[in-house]
Amino acid sequence: DFLRWREANEVAIEQLNATHDPDYVASIFAKSPEEGHIELDQETLMMPNTLDAALRASGAVVQAVDMVMSGEVQNAFCAVRPPGHHAEYDKAMGFCLFNNIAVGVRHAINQYGIERIAIVDFDVHHGNGTEDIFKNDPKVLYASSYQHPLFPYPDPGASHDNIVHMPLEKGSKGEDFRAAYESELFPVLEAFKPQLLMISAGFDALAEDPMGQLRLREDDIVWVTDKLMDVAERYCHGRVISVLEGGYNTDALGRAVFSHLKAIMKI
Repeated sequence: DFLRWREANEVAIEQLNATHDPDYVASIFAKSPEEGHIELDQETLMMPNTLDAALRASGAVVQAVDMVMSGEVQNAFCAVRPPGHHAEYDKAMGFCLFNNIAVGVRHAINQYGIERIAIVDFDVHHGNGTEDIFKNDPKVLYASSYQHPLFPYPDPGASHDNIVHMPLEKGSKGEDFRAAYESELFPVLEAFKPQLLMISAGFDALAEDPMGQLRLREDDIVWVTDKLMDVAERYCHGRVISVLEGGYNTDALGRAVFSHLKAIMKI
């Protein structure tokens, strides 16, 4: 009664080209192998079905935007692979071919005329691709908490008016995570007054995950989700779209996603 499942459609090429360099998009199609695998970089491989999965991952976010903006649903969670937040304007990186959440944000701006969209990213890794695509875009606020130093080794001091960096030291716990959000993000988010709130939901910041050394717990994910839902109620008519990024301990991932969804649905 609480969840409705939808199979993702493939994203349109025009929607990819509105977010990424069209030459880059064409190169990904051209490189897709019929058998075996190819390496786009040290971490990012393509196999015969990778392109189809990536097209559906971005398509899921576009579909979620349409469903939320039409009022068909109040909010949505996109359970997608491959993730997207490392994919830059013209570059694959960190398991990511296309920047799924960025494709959805661009669609929301172009199709629905939204003027203020906030993206909050709590993956253990900084979403360098999302920053690259939206830096200096006044319609988009991008905020990222992440372990530092850690791949992709961003500069926390990089200065863009619409980008909020919240670097956390190795071993940081929930109280450090919460303090960063309270002091560095929420005042900015309140001032921005987003009309749509998007979440890059990476669950590799959990203590059990092998990809990082942050020490978040499930209740920290619930806390930040609750806080973001409160912001959405004030400014976005409750409209929230969450998009899966990292998460590599499947047991911890499953539990945390379940709790994240319950918080989004307020149950």
